[in-house]
Parts: sequence; C-alpha cells; structure tokens
Amino acid sequence: MQVLKAFRHDAGLRQQLTANLSEFQARTQPLGDLKHAAVVLAVTRYRDEAAIIVTRRTDTLRAHTGQWALPGGRIDAGETPAEAALREMHEEVNLSLDAGQILGTLDDYVTRSGYLITPVVVWNDTPWNQLHPNPHEVASISPFGFSELARSDSPLLSDVAESDKQVLSMHFQDDVIFAPTGALLFQFREVAMGGRSTRVLHFDQPRFAWR
Repeated sequence: MQVLKAFRHDAGLRQQLTANLSEFQARTQPLGDLKHAAVVLAVTRYRDEAAIIVTRRTDTLRAHTGQWALPGGRIDAGETPAEAALREMHEEVNLSLDAGQILGTLDDYVTRSGYLITPVVVWNDTPWNQLHPNPHEVASISPFGFSELARSDSPLLSDVAESDKQVLSMHFQDDVIFAPTGALLFQFREVAMGGRSTRVLHFDQPRFAWR
C-alpha cells in the first residue's frame, strides 16, 4: 500500500486511493436484528485540495439532530449497499454518480442505536458549487479537507463511564466529529490515504449517540 504524498484532487490521487482500497480486506458484520444502512465518503475537489463531503443533520429529524454525518441512510429492499449509498447521496446533497465512480468500501460499523453501517468510497468530479443540501434532511454541507484529516492531533480518544471501550472523535474546524462518523473518517484516513489496515469497530460512540 502507498502513503499519499499530496492531496490534490487529480488522477494520481484517484489511482492511489483505488490501489490502497483494493488491497484492503473490508470486513462485513452479521446483520441480525440490526437495521442496515450505507453511507458515502465522497472524495471531492474543494479549492486546492481533495475533501470528503460531510453534512450537518437538520434539527427537524427524528434522531441524531444537529450532528455531523456522512450522506447516507437505510438500505431499501432489493438494494445493495452501493446502490443505497449513491441514492441517498443524490437525495441529500444533489450529487448523482454511477457505480463507475466507486473506489471501494471500508469495514462495516455497528452503532449503539441499532444500525449496521456499510461505508462506500466514491470519486466525485462535480464542482462543489453544484452541491445543494436537501433542507428536509441536511442543514449544511461542509468539506473535510485531506490536510485536516491528516492532522497529527486526530483522532481523540476518551473514556465513557458506561463502556469499557474508548470513544473516538476527529478534529474538524473548531469542532469534533464523534464516532460513528468520526470512526469512518479515521479509517478512511488510515486505509485509503495512509495504506494501513486499521480497524475501528472496537471504538465506541459518545453517550448522546446511543439513542
């Protein structure tokens, strides 16, 4: 696997990300009684570097209001995780891509709130100014730049009284993004950007995300 030397959104970056993801053996988890969802880590150009699209959930949703998230949602009957991820991305941020833009997948992540999340990594050439949040689900769209993903002070690990596992979060601007989203962003950094087979299922989520 190769460690990225530059973060420009170009053909060389796409090739490196694809190579690293193809060498990674993503782990699936049994669905059981969990609800299956898919999310997208969309590698997009923002100004002079590559970035991942992150969203802020609206205050009108039934759960996890106001939290940072990746575009995604429940997998409908008959859909694959990839199909659901692409559909949800179009619905939430007006970004329509096809299966040819999929670079790979990361590990399934099981949440305290009863979801099994399959993360799908895609390449996007659509300009940032053509992305528009669906006001019923998304309050805002923000770029999580690769240089910020690579910050040496991320991830943050903290303890929670109700768990024997550490909670993971990632610095983002003047805020932090907690697991599960933070864990998926961290694994993307480690695997796709860094060429390391890092696992994140053992990291917990903060207490407010358990509902």
